Amino acid sequence: MPSDIEIARSVRPRRIVDLARERLGIADEHLVPYGHHKAKIALPYLQALPPRPNARLVLVTAINPTPAGEGKTTTTIGLGDALALRGERVVIALREPSLGPVFGLKGGATGGGRAQVMPMEDINLHFNGDFAAIAHAHNLLAAAIDNHIHHGNALDLDARRITWRRTVDMNDRALRSLAVGLGGPGNGFPREDGFDIVAASEVMAILCLSRSWSDLKERLGSIVIGQTRDRRPVCARELGVHGAMAVLLRDALAPNLVQTLEGTPALVHGGPFANIAHGCNSVLATEAALRLGDWVVTEAGFGADLGAEKFIDIKCRRAGLAPRVAVVVATVRALKYHGGVAVPDLGREDLAALGRGLANLERHVDNLRDVFGLPVVVAANHFSADTDAEHALLARWGAGRGVPVCVARHWAQGGAGAAELAEAVVAAAATSSTLRFAYEDALPLVDKIRAVARRVYHADDIELSGEARRRLDELQAAGHGTLPVCIAKTQYSFASDPKLRGAPSGHRLTVREVRLSAGAGFVVAICGDLMTMPGLPQQPAAEKIDLTDDGRIVGLS
Repeated sequence: MPSDIEIARSVRPRRIVDLARERLGIADEHLVPYGHHKAKIALPYLQALPPRPNARLVLVTAINPTPAGEGKTTTTIGLGDALALRGERVVIALREPSLGPVFGLKGGATGGGRAQVMPMEDINLHFNGDFAAIAHAHNLLAAAIDNHIHHGNALDLDARRITWRRTVDMNDRALRSLAVGLGGPGNGFPREDGFDIVAASEVMAILCLSRSWSDLKERLGSIVIGQTRDRRPVCARELGVHGAMAVLLRDALAPNLVQTLEGTPALVHGGPFANIAHGCNSVLATEAALRLGDWVVTEAGFGADLGAEKFIDIKCRRAGLAPRVAVVVATVRALKYHGGVAVPDLGREDLAALGRGLANLERHVDNLRDVFGLPVVVAANHFSADTDAEHALLARWGAGRGVPVCVARHWAQGGAGAAELAEAVVAAAATSSTLRFAYEDALPLVDKIRAVARRVYHADDIELSGEARRRLDELQAAGHGTLPVCIAKTQYSFASDPKLRGAPSGHRLTVREVRLSAGAGFVVAICGDLMTMPGLPQQPAAEKIDLTDDGRIVGLS
């Protein structure tokens, strides 16, 4: 089988202006092309579009990720192509890849095999500049903070209590904690600082939750950057640079239009991680897709305990969105891993291990149905080493629980390989459902964290560090108690311990730090050992990526 990049290059994409006109009815003057095969859609045009009354939103999520791979983005694309083959008017809504995973461990995020969005090289590498704009806006605020202190500190900022860090779109563990302002009076005042990856930046979250340029500017101004010496919170607007930040983000706020290998329109916009942020593409892109298509297939990051929970409890709550059905992606290989099989042995048939690993899938399905009230379809993403007996076990499990389990072969066959999945999704979306949240707005912050821990993670309780408890009490007293919570936790387990596979219960969720994201509109609870600046693995993907003498990119996946 050719590599992903070879498959992508074998397909001749349509000119984006032609695709937009013929598939979505968008006239050329409403597009801002970036070359021939990608474009931004003008915000005023999107905001003037009337809603499509029968548009249906499909959420694609997954079991907890494993080294075996699950293929959530690939399934999202394959399902979109399969619905399009049925003659449906479909728009796919995805996040943009971060350079951190592209050059780190995970690789790109444009799908794989015959289920990809393109141009894959452009999307995985810089794309239309959105991540760079977010980093520049974020770091402009960081520079303004130190500049303000250097020039007299009229706001009386306490350098020990500045919470706004810097950002870069790269995995670099050496930047997690450092000192700035060294080298004498001309370089400012020395203080502790550090970097987060752009996907964890509050500016990223703000971009993905804003509905307009005015909303964007208001949210940027509401960012709390630290405290004065008498503990008064200081907002970005007090430094006077939130307007300039909005200018840097003006074009980035518009959704990006691309296409799948089969010509299905896709809006790829925003890229917060689900383990350290809220893990969804932008509200603007999702709403635009719902105004342009009758079916919108979108994904939420990592497992349903992270991505789907935040998609519902943060994005849907704030934007008034409601998916009609949830698709949970799993693979036989990944389920055997959750059943205790080592990675080298995942290619061997092992029904006992598969049966044990089904506990992880069952937990996610139960959460989506019982906690959030959504109909669920399971997509069993097919691998060549899977056996008929293993898929028969999956089918029996689904039949016993009233959950359709569809073997999907979109990686090898494109949309045609996900036809059964598309049929099941259409049937599930026709059933009645009422979206529910894991907690109510009126609950105190600590009880919101506890509700997610108990109802979604099946923990006995939460365990707060002294600093986390103090910060929660402080935020509650300051009037931030009505905000939703964004739990930053390992993606590999329901617990805060990544080594606990399957469906652990009875554990305690350890919260070591709490951060306010006032502009984004949520409170972040950082759990366990999770870092907001990842590091590179021992053998990063960057070692395989290269440029040939004729300018071709190789090794990208």
